[in-house]
Amino acid sequence: MSRFLNVLRSWLVMVSVIAMGNTVQSFRDHSFLSEKLYTGTPEFVNGLQARTFGIWTFLSSIIRCACAVDIQNRTLYHITLWTFVMALGHFLSEAFIYKTAPLTIGVMAPLIVASEYMFPSFGAGGQTAMRFRAGESLK
Repeated sequence: MSRFLNVLRSWLVMVSVIAMGNTVQSFRDHSFLSEKLYTGTPEFVNGLQARTFGIWTFLSSIIRCACAVDIQNRTLYHITLWTFVMALGHFLSEAFIYKTAPLTIGVMAPLIVASEYMFPSFGAGGQTAMRFRAGESLK
């Protein structure tokens, strides 16, 4: 397995563990979301919205962790890619369309994480990532 895939696997596990922590926090105290993410309109954040966010984050975490375990599974890899596309779309729309999440560190962090996974050609291993996504074998 290439060095890039080993780094990607480690990174996916790290992102999954962080997402698990966000899931727990969403279920414990919904003020976490109004204080860290949706600071533009904190009155919109309630327990139901926090639990929905928690379930969405938990599902993304499971998918990303499964991809880290079976990184050669192209279908799972593409599903994982879509979890990042959805996260990026969600946070961008909340920041720029709905104005519920101003660009604070709480919003910028997930934007950077989602962008880095989708556009790794700007970072180390970019050529390997593009070959992998194009269907070339990396064994």
